[in-house]
Amino acid sequence: MTSQVPCYTIINSPDLEVPNEMQLKQDLEKGDTNVKIETLKRVIKLLLNGERYPGLIMTIIRFVLPVQNHTIKKLLLIFWEIVPKTSADGKLLQEMILVCDAYRKDLQHPNEFLRGSTLRFLCKLKEPELLEPLMPAIRACLDHRHSYVRRNAVLAIFTIYKNFDWLVPDGPELIASFLDTQQDMSCKRNAFLMLLHADQERALNYLASCIDQVHTFGDILQLVIVELIYKVCHANPAERSRFIRCIYNLLNSSSNAVRYESAGTLITLSLAPTAIKAAASCYIELVVKESDNNVKLIVLDRLVAMKEHEGMEKVMQDLVMDVLRVLAAPDIEVRRKTLALALDLVYSRNIGEMVLVLKKEVAKTHNVEHEDTGKYRQLLVRTLHTCSIKFPDVAANVIPVLVEFLSDTNELAAADVLIFIREAIQKFPALRALIIEHLIEAFPQIKSSKIHRAAVWILGEYVEGSQILEVIAVIQQTLGEVPMVEAEQRRLSGDQTEEQKQQQQGSAGGNAAGSATEGSGSGNASNKVTSDGTYATQSAYSLAPVAKAEKRPPLRQYLMDGDFFIGAALSATLTKLALRFAELETEARAQNRLTTQVMLIMSSILHLGKSGFPSKPITNDDTDRIFVCLRTLSERTPEAVSVFTLYCREALGKMLDAQQDEDQRMLKEKQKATAKVQPDDPVLFAQLSNGRDNQLGENVFESSLNQALAGSKNAQLSDVASPNSKLNKVTQLTGFSDPVYAEAYVNVNQYDIVLDVLIVNQTNDTLQNCTLELATLGDLKLVERPHPVVLAPHDFCNIKANVKVSSTENGIIFGNIVYDTALNTNVVVLNTIHIDIMDYIIPASCTDTEFRQMWQDFEWENKVTVNTSFTDLHEYLKHLLKSTNMKCLTPEKALSGQCGFMAANMYAKSIFGENALANLSIEKPVDDPDSKVTGHIRIRAKSQGMALSLGDKISSSQKQSVQAA
Repeated sequence: MTSQVPCYTIINSPDLEVPNEMQLKQDLEKGDTNVKIETLKRVIKLLLNGERYPGLIMTIIRFVLPVQNHTIKKLLLIFWEIVPKTSADGKLLQEMILVCDAYRKDLQHPNEFLRGSTLRFLCKLKEPELLEPLMPAIRACLDHRHSYVRRNAVLAIFTIYKNFDWLVPDGPELIASFLDTQQDMSCKRNAFLMLLHADQERALNYLASCIDQVHTFGDILQLVIVELIYKVCHANPAERSRFIRCIYNLLNSSSNAVRYESAGTLITLSLAPTAIKAAASCYIELVVKESDNNVKLIVLDRLVAMKEHEGMEKVMQDLVMDVLRVLAAPDIEVRRKTLALALDLVYSRNIGEMVLVLKKEVAKTHNVEHEDTGKYRQLLVRTLHTCSIKFPDVAANVIPVLVEFLSDTNELAAADVLIFIREAIQKFPALRALIIEHLIEAFPQIKSSKIHRAAVWILGEYVEGSQILEVIAVIQQTLGEVPMVEAEQRRLSGDQTEEQKQQQQGSAGGNAAGSATEGSGSGNASNKVTSDGTYATQSAYSLAPVAKAEKRPPLRQYLMDGDFFIGAALSATLTKLALRFAELETEARAQNRLTTQVMLIMSSILHLGKSGFPSKPITNDDTDRIFVCLRTLSERTPEAVSVFTLYCREALGKMLDAQQDEDQRMLKEKQKATAKVQPDDPVLFAQLSNGRDNQLGENVFESSLNQALAGSKNAQLSDVASPNSKLNKVTQLTGFSDPVYAEAYVNVNQYDIVLDVLIVNQTNDTLQNCTLELATLGDLKLVERPHPVVLAPHDFCNIKANVKVSSTENGIIFGNIVYDTALNTNVVVLNTIHIDIMDYIIPASCTDTEFRQMWQDFEWENKVTVNTSFTDLHEYLKHLLKSTNMKCLTPEKALSGQCGFMAANMYAKSIFGENALANLSIEKPVDDPDSKVTGHIRIRAKSQGMALSLGDKISSSQKQSVQAA
């Protein structure tokens, strides 16, 4: 047997102390109206918590049921819904006849609210013996003057017909005639809904008679009409031509919900280009006009699903410019999804228009300071980058726009620009001169050391011919006067440096007249005007000296702040430029002049690093690197020269090729994943309809049911229903020798966990009030207490319990089974159920920059030592990825080969939006093939629970592998 009880309206209540039944009776009998209301509420909560008060039914019938208070009437409806109405032998209680009579009077009450709420209550009754005497009164309510009563009467007849059709055999005819006479939209909607489920033929006849007036109906009725058309056309495709025009008309409905449903129905009924275009345009209009960001994201998901269908993608390519209208939305997630969709749809004919729109968006972000502006700029830069690589013809238009970002205060956007420039300059040799020209122009305005460093590398690698001298001049300008130590000493002593002299000469002409007038007043004393208009004299000796903030050129400022890494990068760039100039310039004198100039800058950087002027001294690594550059220029050995002139660019080319290969591999995997039906699969007739996508061209009601049961989009209903799937998740809760045996099937469905507990009575006694008592540890919450059951000797039952999950953390469910026998009360303690964190974690990917940023931001770290029986580094990595659901971000090529050690970055996301990062560092001796892998894994997360739970999971998977070995 199974403990099936009707589904109630759930009322949350804290832990209640169980009161005395006599006290409850007294309050219900003798209390005033307010006391009766409070007592009734307590009784309802106690009943929902599993208590039983059979003696209260008669008290409530005698003293509470006759009261005409509306609050009491509403509470009684809940009470009669949840109270047990049958005796132990399954027969209806005698007292319920009195209740039935009371509700017959309420159905004839002059107050329409009482009539309507009583009719709603009757929809929840499952006892035909109670409903049969009320049928004439329910029918009479169909003719009531108020629409609230009429629409609830229709719902009551619909529910009764569905459950007990013999009580109202002429239900469809009754409602069809009712529908013809009605004007109120809510009544029409409920009546049409009943015909849709009870008698489709009558519903179709009604729709055919008023198909031209459908656009004038209310939105609630239009939604039901869309559902009917969908079901009919799916069951009988020949009917499509009859109703598809109606769906087209509903695309122009005033209700957004109707338009959304109509567009979804249209693309499942027809794959004609006009239908696809109309549905996609409708979706885009909804996204643009709807203010709710959640709705925008849901509709964008529908557009993405359409795009993944081969036949639809070509039609949607012409709508790219319409899709870009969505960028007007302020939400960054909406913009991100929109740009990704537009990028997938764009093709050679409209790429030019798309770039123009993106340029305008870039211009809009310059003067707007919003918390998401920086992220949006970054998105735009990446989109323009991808457009330029995908369609090289537009790169020349994009580069000038993007180079302006280099002087931006947002370092992330500027870094993305440089990544793009680095790839474009390598892949498009024809554009090199243009890129270099713009880069030289923007170089002095860059504000970040990291961006300057990358720009210096690009200039050093790709500058040729006459531009070499230009680059060196720009570098000298942004570095300032050389030698730098002497310049800093002069600045410290108060003498004028070269830069100050040049600035003064530049501004001397403009300030000549002003300085003449000021000259007479300049001395040791200056005249000041006080608040009352009189003059006061102030001596220079009474003034405290004010330290002026010295403004240095950008590169010099980085060095003074102790960032000598840029000094090392600058030295490498200058070395490349000098070597390349030597190849082009035949005159030895010019070669030596440039080389000397370059070597002076490098030695000046070294001298500054050791001088003590900067806030931090130069590091040994940077010193060694600059010395290598100086030595290369002085000795010019062929090996060193070839490293600077050839191998750097080759290494970049290989890295970009590897990235491209990785992207291609990911694309192929994605395409493979979409092919769900293989040629040798058995034919399923449900799949012979147009389209095989999980949202398009198949029965969406069936697929949404499958998804709800499976808990994720990828799981199939066959997997969920298969016995193997269930057996893997069964947890034994008690021993086989216990008087009560229990085991639980744990079904994790995203935010909910359903425990299906099998309880078996292994004794020869009847167990009274057998109750499953559960408690939780962690971010788990028990939704409701399971109801007590009675178990006959050697009988069994299934009890379901729901648990809510609110974060990614290891949770534990524990408890016991309490039951009464003829002699005493017994308790059986249950084993704990551990909720696996892996049910909430899914693999995800991010860029290296984002990974580093998150690694820096996340404060919780968990370090796990590797303890395993694996002897191969790659095998251990595969085992780790499989057991943690994480994705390896380190490319396959970087991990290939055997060198005795391995470092890899891994990333995953939870369904709650939490990020989890991991860094794997492992090694093993190369000369000993039987030695085990050693090392450690560092996990970082924003929350402590996530970091600890993931560490526990890795530790437990390692233990299992060791035990298996």
